[in-house]
Amino acid sequence: MAIEAGMEFFRASGAHRLAEPYTRGLGAILMFHRVRPRLEQAFEPNQPLEITPEFLNALIARLRQRGVEIVSLETALARLRAGEAGAPFAVLTFDDGYRDFVEHALPALERHNAPFTLYLTAGYADASARLWWVELEEAIRRLDRLDVIAGGKRICCAAATATQKRLAFAEVYAQLRAGDEAELLRVVTALSAEACIEPHALTRRLCLGWNELRALSAHALATIGAHSVTHARLAKVDCAAAIYEMAESRLRIESELQRPVPHFCYPVGDPTSAARREFELAARLGFASAVTTRPGMIFPEHREHLMALPRLSVNGRHQSLAALDILMSGAPFVLMNAGRRVAAA
Repeated sequence: MAIEAGMEFFRASGAHRLAEPYTRGLGAILMFHRVRPRLEQAFEPNQPLEITPEFLNALIARLRQRGVEIVSLETALARLRAGEAGAPFAVLTFDDGYRDFVEHALPALERHNAPFTLYLTAGYADASARLWWVELEEAIRRLDRLDVIAGGKRICCAAATATQKRLAFAEVYAQLRAGDEAELLRVVTALSAEACIEPHALTRRLCLGWNELRALSAHALATIGAHSVTHARLAKVDCAAAIYEMAESRLRIESELQRPVPHFCYPVGDPTSAARREFELAARLGFASAVTTRPGMIFPEHREHLMALPRLSVNGRHQSLAALDILMSGAPFVLMNAGRRVAAA
């Protein structure tokens, strides 16, 4: 992967330190998913989506040590609109609404008095939507063999050992990401049924419900954003469905939590899942901002692209303070984006 090669280059050369004054921009929006103690299982393909509570605590301390100001999303946007420079900022954002946020992430955020944004998937709060990537992991963990058709390709393989399970997950996942939402759900539904997994019970177990979210949304450090109804990749559905996912998620969250929800987060958020059409829809629907998963720093030019803001993924692959320093320098993204400060096409 390009990001892996880039990280290794900067780790070995230290060139990011020289580049940082020119590449760090105004700051960064950091993206987190799950925060929980490491399970140390032989088969955990979704581990890149999580970090440990200890690392989150160390990360916040390191940002402050670097002179980075941790601010709310609203504060960052106000600075961006006003063209303020000053100390670099970091916005801490957490996607989906996992239950382990309250147990493992919130104590660290409170300890450091660090503002945060939660992007909530409305269907996870009432357990009507599905964590399909977790379902896929759980199904393959239980099955010793797979025989499915995904993306027009038959995948028939052993899945008895941890290595076999990792290979099976990677192949099925790649086919599902390349296909549409209907195909994805069809395949995962079949595997979940075969493995005797109840999808909505899994969502209920892993995600915060509305009662818990009401209390959390009243927290002095919290900002709440919308993250769709079902976590569908919006570029993979028709325009009417995309509008529904965006508008209905905001309406449902506002109704349940009794507070405005002006910010949006595109599910998956890469260029195959959110692009120009989705950015235009977010603007048309009146959101104040919308974030992607396209990696990059925030520059003054993003004032004109508030519906396509980049984020830096803080994940299990780069769970070290040295990696954080490289990411926060912004240097890897100058190379990745071929020198462009804004990648919003």
